[in-house]
Amino acid sequence: MPVKVKLRYLRIAPRKVRLAADLIRGKPVEKAQTILSFTRKKATKPLLKLLKSAIASATHNFQLEEPNLYISKILVDEGPTLKRWRARARGQAFEIQKRTSHVTIILDELSKKPKKIKEQRIEKKKVGEAEKEIKEKEAKIEKPKFKPELIGKKPKIEKGIKRIFRRKAFG
Repeated sequence: MPVKVKLRYLRIAPRKVRLAADLIRGKPVEKAQTILSFTRKKATKPLLKLLKSAIASATHNFQLEEPNLYISKILVDEGPTLKRWRARARGQAFEIQKRTSHVTIILDELSKKPKKIKEQRIEKKKVGEAEKEIKEKEAKIEKPKFKPELIGKKPKIEKGIKRIFRRKAFG
């Protein structure tokens, strides 16, 4: 069961958050936590907090084990942009865009728990009956027909093919 957790309106540009997100994409949860805790980027702190929240959600709500989880998908989308103005020379004003991000982490299990399979009873057949079934199956398979008149002869090339590749250089 995939666990989906979102962080919205993170006040860091998506371009910068993706640098940190790319480091942990597809990694096991424990390894991802280690990577985020030792990476020196501003976006790693909120990503680590979101990852811990996702792990807590998976263990509490879905009874999944932490060592069995990995990051199957991590998306960093662009949120709304805050527009601010900065005074410039000769009475001009330049726009400053303060970008926000929406981050989504989807956790999944590394190995699914195997379901119990009911044992099917296999009837033992006599050796003679099994051989007859095999011969019947072989008879049903069509074998390619052998034509002795085609041995040693080259297939004919149609004139149309030569016309396609005809150039002045070939005469």
